[in-house]
Amino acid sequence: MILKEGSTRGFRAYGAKHLDDLLRRGGLGDDERLRIRAVATVLPFRTNAYVVDQLIDWSAIPDDPIYRLVFPQADMLPEADVTRLAGLLSTGAPNAQIQAAAHEIRMRLNPHPAGQLDLNVPRVGAEPVPGMQHKYAETVLFFPKQGQTCHAYCTYCFRWAQFIGEPDLKFASDDVDNLVGYLKNHPQVTSVLFTGGDPMIMSESVLRRYLEPLLELEQIESIRIGTKSLAYWPQRFVSDPDANDTLRLFASVVDAGKNLAFMAHFSHPREMESPIAEAAVAGILATGAVIRTQAPLIRSINDDPAIWSGMWRRQLTMGMVPYYMFVERDTGPQDYFAVPLARAYEIFRDAYAGVSGLCRTVRGPSMSATPGKVCVDGVAEIAGQKVFVLHLIQARDSELVGRPFFARYDPQAVWLTDLRPAFADRFPFDPPAISEPFVPFETAMASQRLPA
Repeated sequence: MILKEGSTRGFRAYGAKHLDDLLRRGGLGDDERLRIRAVATVLPFRTNAYVVDQLIDWSAIPDDPIYRLVFPQADMLPEADVTRLAGLLSTGAPNAQIQAAAHEIRMRLNPHPAGQLDLNVPRVGAEPVPGMQHKYAETVLFFPKQGQTCHAYCTYCFRWAQFIGEPDLKFASDDVDNLVGYLKNHPQVTSVLFTGGDPMIMSESVLRRYLEPLLELEQIESIRIGTKSLAYWPQRFVSDPDANDTLRLFASVVDAGKNLAFMAHFSHPREMESPIAEAAVAGILATGAVIRTQAPLIRSINDDPAIWSGMWRRQLTMGMVPYYMFVERDTGPQDYFAVPLARAYEIFRDAYAGVSGLCRTVRGPSMSATPGKVCVDGVAEIAGQKVFVLHLIQARDSELVGRPFFARYDPQAVWLTDLRPAFADRFPFDPPAISEPFVPFETAMASQRLPA
C-alpha cells in the first residue's frame, strides 16, 4: 500500500536557543527556567512542532509525561552542578567557560555505558572500525553518519553522548563499503541494526545507499532500524516529500527476502493516539515490514503497570509486536529516572498479567549491561533467603544465553552492578579468580548453603 500524498506543516525543530520561550509557554518562572537551561548545557535538548503542539498537554506541566519525556528538568543533575551552571548563565559568563563546566559534569555521567567504547567496537588488526559495534556474534550495529540526530531527544536517552558535539564520544560512519567488507569477513553475522541517533532522520535517497548493498549479502537475514520517528514525526511515512519513496524502499527490502524489522520506541500511549501515527504504522506494515516496540521503564513518565498494559494492547491492535521493556541504563541522569529493579519487576509482572497471550511476546525488565541483556525473571525465596532470579536473553558469551542465575535481593538496586551473587562467589559472566578451580553451576548449587 502506498499512501496518498498529504499536506502538513513542515518539520520545525526547536533547540536550546528556543528553550526559554517554550518554557514560558508553560508558565514557568524566571528561576525555574534558568535552572532548566542550566541542565540543557550538559544534556542535549531538541524537540519539534509536532511534539510541542500535538503531544504535550501544556495545561498539565510539569507533570505531563510527554513534556517530561523531551524537556530537561531542573533537578535532573546534582543541585551543586545546577547551581554552578545557573550562576554562569545568569552572570553572562563566556561560552567557553560554560562549556568547560558542562564537559566536566558530562564526564561524570558515564557517557558510554556497557563497554561501548572499549568492548563493543570491532577491530581489524589493531585498528578500530569506525561507526560500528559488534557485541553479539549474530548482530552488528551500524551508526550512519547522516542519522546521528533525532526528530526530538528523549531526556532519558542512553545515547545522549551522540548529540553533544564532542567527536571523541560519537559513533558515526558513512563508509558503506567498509560495512559490507566487515560483514563478508564475519559470516556469522546475520542481522544488521541501523541505529543512532535515528536513521529515519535521513532522506530516502541516503537511507537507500545504506540498505541496498546489504540486499546482495546472502548471509544477512534481517535488517533492523532503531527509531523513535513513529512517535516524534510520523509525517516521515505519510506526508513528507519522500514518504512514498521510503515505503517503496522498505518493500524492496522485504521483496529481496530480508526480514525488515522496525524497532519502534514508544514510551507512552499518547504517542500512538494521533491519526497520522496510525496512518504511518499502517503504511509501514503494508510494505511487509514488522514493527517491534520497545522502551525503557522511566520514573515519572511510565512507571505504572496500567500504562504499559494499555500501551501493549494498543500496539497489538495496530499490528505491532510488543518486544522489550528495558531498565534505564547506567548513564546520564540515571539517578533521576531509574526505577529500582524490585519495583521494575512488579510493574512488568502486573502489566504482563493484564494482557492476552498475543501481547506476551514482550520481554523484561531487561538490562543492556556489559555481559549482555540481563532479564529480571522474578523474586523468590530459597532456603529462607529472598533472591532475584535472572537470566541472560543475549550475551557476549553465547554459552551463557538462557542460563538462570541468582542475586541477593536488594530493594534499592537499580542496575546489575548494584547486585551481589547468591549461591556463589561470582556471577556466571564474572571472570574466575586465577587460582579458582572450575566448579559446574549445578554442583555449586547442590553443595552450597545460602549465606546468612
